[in-house]
Amino acid sequence: QVQLVESGGGLVQAGGSLRLSCAASGRTFNRYAMGWFRQAPGKEREFVAAISWSGGTTNYADSVKGRFTVFRDNAKNTVYLQMNSLKPEDTGIYYCATGPEYDYWGQGTQVTVSS
Repeated sequence: QVQLVESGGGLVQAGGSLRLSCAASGRTFNRYAMGWFRQAPGKEREFVAAISWSGGTTNYADSVKGRFTVFRDNAKNTVYLQMNSLKPEDTGIYYCATGPEYDYWGQGTQVTVSS
């Protein structure tokens, strides 16, 4: 069993930055890739970024490439999402997930980008 807790969300002006954290409990944290997803009001949840268990491979949605960076610290059981040059369309609830098929999800953290 893995439990995930996101933090770091908030209100920021367009062009600003935020760093989200996802703290995991459970001994299987460093066995699986970690993903970040987001859900905007009235929209379906979408993929944002993912990082392999070793941290050596990352993937990003086209909409965030060049602006967001995902990285992890397995010693701290934490994965991060550094978000720069934020846009109003980045607004939403951000979730981290992990597991063989992203079976485990956090409760989410709200990110609001004002124009």
